[in-house]
Order: sequence, then C-alpha cells, then structure tokens
Amino acid sequence: MKNILFLFLILFSGITYSQEQEYNSFELDFPDFVIEGIEYEIIVNADFFESKTVPAKLNGNEEIQLEFEQGKAIITGQFKESGIFQIAIADQLFEKEVNPIHLWMSIIPPLLAIVLALLIREVVSSLLLGIFVGALIIQLYTHGMWGILYGFMAMIDTYILGAINDSGHISIIIFSTLIGGMVSVISKNGGMQGVVNRISKYAKNAQSGQFATWFLGIAIFFDDYANTLIVGNTMRPITDKLRISREKLAYLVDSTAAPVASIAFVTTWIGAELGYIESGISSIVGLDEGVYATFVNSLAYSFYPILALIFMLILIWKQKDFGPMYSAEIIARQGEIQTTSAKESDELSEEFSAKKGIKIKSYNAVIPVLIVVVGTISGLLYTGWDASIWSDTSFSFTRKLSSTIGNADSYQALLWSSAAGLIAAIALSIFQKILSLSTAIETSIQGFKTMLSAVIILVLAWSLAGVIENMHTADLLTSLLSDNISPYFIPAITFLLAVVVAFSTGSSWGTMAILYPLMLPASWEICTASGMDYLETLSIFHNVVSCVLAGAVLGDHCSPISDTTILSSLASSCNHIDHVRTQMPYALTVGLVAIVFGTIPSAFGIPLWICMPIGISVLYLIVHFKGKSTDSNII
Repeated sequence: MKNILFLFLILFSGITYSQEQEYNSFELDFPDFVIEGIEYEIIVNADFFESKTVPAKLNGNEEIQLEFEQGKAIITGQFKESGIFQIAIADQLFEKEVNPIHLWMSIIPPLLAIVLALLIREVVSSLLLGIFVGALIIQLYTHGMWGILYGFMAMIDTYILGAINDSGHISIIIFSTLIGGMVSVISKNGGMQGVVNRISKYAKNAQSGQFATWFLGIAIFFDDYANTLIVGNTMRPITDKLRISREKLAYLVDSTAAPVASIAFVTTWIGAELGYIESGISSIVGLDEGVYATFVNSLAYSFYPILALIFMLILIWKQKDFGPMYSAEIIARQGEIQTTSAKESDELSEEFSAKKGIKIKSYNAVIPVLIVVVGTISGLLYTGWDASIWSDTSFSFTRKLSSTIGNADSYQALLWSSAAGLIAAIALSIFQKILSLSTAIETSIQGFKTMLSAVIILVLAWSLAGVIENMHTADLLTSLLSDNISPYFIPAITFLLAVVVAFSTGSSWGTMAILYPLMLPASWEICTASGMDYLETLSIFHNVVSCVLAGAVLGDHCSPISDTTILSSLASSCNHIDHVRTQMPYALTVGLVAIVFGTIPSAFGIPLWICMPIGISVLYLIVHFKGKSTDSNII
C-alpha cells in the first residue's frame, strides 16, 4: 500500500530476502520515494495474523516490535543519508538501497512557479512548470534518466488527473460554472440592468453620484467582472453629468469589485477560494473544522477588503481627496472630463448587456440571487444539522450555529443553490418571453465559458498543491521560519508576500493558488511547534487565511497588468495609466493601515472589535487632515 502523502523522493529497488517457514511469507509495501528527515511508513502484510506481536530488527541492531492488527503492521522512521536499509522479520531478511532526497529540494516547484510568474507575469504556464518540475524530481529518483518522460506522464496522470478526480474539486468546478451561467442569464434578461437603474436614479450630485456608484458596486457582489463592466459602463454617463472624474469612477468600480466579491458568501470567487483553502488545509493534522468554516472564521481578519470599502465611504462623505486623485477631481469639477475611447469597453461589456427591446425588471436578478443565498444557507443548515447540539442548553446560539456550519457539507449546499439559481433565472426569462429556451441555454453555456480560465487555474493549483504536499514543502518552511521568525509575524509576512506576487502577476486568483498550499500548513506547524495552544494557533491560522486573500486583492489593485484593473479602466473609459496612478496611493494607504493597525495587533491577541475601529479611525484622520475638499460649492 503506497502512501505518497507522507513520504518523498526516493526509490526503493531490488527487494531480496531469504526465508524459512517458521511463519508464512511476509510481504512489505515500501513507499515509492521518501524525503530526508521526513517520517516514512512501511507496511508489513501478514494475512495469517489477526493480532500478534512479532519481533524484528532494523539495520542489524535496532530491535523493534511489530504490532499486527488485521494482518498489517507499520514500520516508521526517518532516512537521513543514503545506504542499504535492512529489515529482519523472523527468518526473513529484506534489503533496499536507500537514497533520500534532500528536503531543500521541496521548495523548488513552488519557488519556480512564483519566480516564473513574477518574470513572465502569466500564471498558467508558471503553475504548469512548477508541477512538471516537482514530478520530474520525484521520477528522476525513481526511474533515473527516464524520469524526464515519467515526470511528464506523472504531471498529467498523477497530479492533474488526481486533482480533477476528487469529488470536492469537481463540486467546486460545477458550482463555479453554474454561477457563471446564472450571471450571464440575469444579465441578458435585463435583471442586472434593472438593479442598476433602481440605484442610479438616486444620484443627484457629485457626492450622491459617488455613493450610488459605491452602493451599486456592493449590490453586484457576486462577480467582480460583471461588477466592473456593468457599474463602469452604466454609471459613466451619470458621473460625467455630475462632473465626477473618470479616474474616480474607475477607482470606485475597481475597489468595490474584488473586495466585496472576495468576502461575500455567494460569489464566483467562493468556489475558487474554498478550493484553494482546501488544498492548503488537507494535509494539516489537528485542525478541527471544515473548509467552509475556515473561510467564514477568517473573514473577521479581512482588514484590507473591509477597510477599502469603508475608506471609499469616508472619502465620499467628507467630499475630500488627496494625491493625484485630487487633481483629477478638481479638473472634472471644472467641467473637463478626461476621456478615452469607450469602444473596447463596449465590446467587453456586450456579454453582460441586456437583450435589446426588452422590459427591464430588477426582480429577474434579485430572485435568482436570493435563491442562491437562501439556498446556500439552508443547505448548510440541512447538511450540518445535529439535533443533539441544538438540544444542548449549555451551547450558545452562536456556538450551535458555527458548529452546524462547520459540520455542513458546503459543496452540496453550493451545488444545490447554484443549480436552483440558474434554473430560476432561465425560468423567469422563458415565462416572461424575454428569452427562448434555446437562447437561455446558449446564454448559460456562454456563462460557463467565462469560468474556463478560473477552472484551469483551479485545477493547476490543486495539482501544484499535490506536489507541494508530497514533497513536504511545508515542513521545510516550518524548519526555516520556526527558529527565526515569531509566529505572531507570520500573518504580516504572508500579507506582504501575497501583495508582491499579486502585483507582479496581476492575478489575485493565481496568488491564492500559489500561496494557500504553502502558507497554511507552514503557519499551522510553526504555531504548534512554538508551543501555542489550539485556540491561539487557530487565531493566527485564520489570520493567515485572510492575509493571503487580502494581500492578493491589494496587489491586484496596484498592478497595472491586473485584469480587473484593466477592465475598470476600459469600463470607465479612463486612461489606464491614469487609473493606476490615482488608485495606487489610496490602495497603499489602506493596505498600510490594515497591516499596522489590524493584521499585526490581531496576531498578538488584540481583540478584533478594537483593531477594526482603530483602523477606521486612522483612515478617517488621514482623509480629514491630508484630504482636500472637492465640493464644487467650495472650490
């Protein structure tokens, strides 16, 4: 029985033994490979034993006792150097040549993926190369020079196929595509436009126009692309009329899209986030909660996304700006709107535009979205319900609810609700004769296609996570960081690393794909190795989970090659460089406040109800003292 989860990079070859029939023949299952200093497992099979203790000897002198249960016993240990490994059981002698792989080699696949992503700024090929190199290292130790061929084969049939051949992963893929299909349908049947129309009518001046844009960005929370394209294109004529700069419009569009999509419970992000987090926690021993519970518990530490949304409200309420954004707003208030051609934006937004000639009704979007939201919550309660917990009066309601959600099958809940939401969107379109059945199905399929790139990144991320897990990269990081860095600074380091990777790659999803499998096991091991109790370890662990996401969003906001940054410029018909130049000071300001007054203090145990208000207060003071008024009645 081969176990490649705990053992790495070594080939055992050429078993030889001599035997006499004191016992029937023993059979040994050796691992395909092992890593230097990492515990191995060798399974000894003896079907003629139900339960028995048998003496054995390792390497000629180390005596051990094999405890057989149901015909199996396990030998564990570590290899620290090459040599001949011997096991003597009764009168049988087993010998293998051992050549353990150095633990430091386990960092090569993820490090290569990160460095390549930084250099070529493309995530898919970077992940592919990381997977191949990891498989190549393993196969070179297994098959020698033939490892090049076997490495390529293993990349496909072991890691990529293995990543797909998982019910949880398949559930995430299906859920993501179903949500993509629903977004496409409610865009085409006019539901999204109806929501936009209801909100935009409240824009009367520059202040209310910015607030309407912000609120609309929050309302379209379930997809960042749809958010960016719909809000930017819809509000552009309104903000031009109210003399709001295109740069400010692009900032409001860009900085509501990813933050709200990343922390909302039902979005096109949630499936990917759960998949990335699952790839990071699958190898953690001692974590007593499911992937959905981990995600929910981490939201309290999402300082950057939350503070970014609040920071925009402060700017709007105070009617102040600073830096390059202030200059852009002053020019706009004077009636000079800096424009670019909206042709590209119009082409990109075609996918999310309503069918021409139909009556726009907001409930065509509201009903399917509510079905998904309510359906997900109902599914979580249904699959996680335990009558004994709810009947126990010693448990608080919060504890009962968190326990129920923690025990729930989130994949089933998401699948049921997303399928129901898509069916409802199609049914509303057909019954009102907005779309024919064939058109509704074609629109759904088009929505499925929009999620293809996300699915590809997901599968490759899971595959790389398999390589990282097999090669015990987390153990290497633990050994490097545990003696040199306090566990309390792991969240801040994670946040900064995510910012750098996301800025360089322009992909928040790619950043999560690379860092979640690395940082989650490492942070858990570092905390437990330092002697922290379970609750303190869990607090820092949840902080790290949120920091990967928050740092990825911040880096994405500052990156000129980010897809959402580019789409925000196009949808707002704003010069792209002007958008990056005016948004970056705001994003970095919020990021600095988030890490200094949120991430670091909360890691040291400062309560969240203290950290968040302090962060908000600091942002208010920054706007109050550094900002300059853009009120047209004053300037």
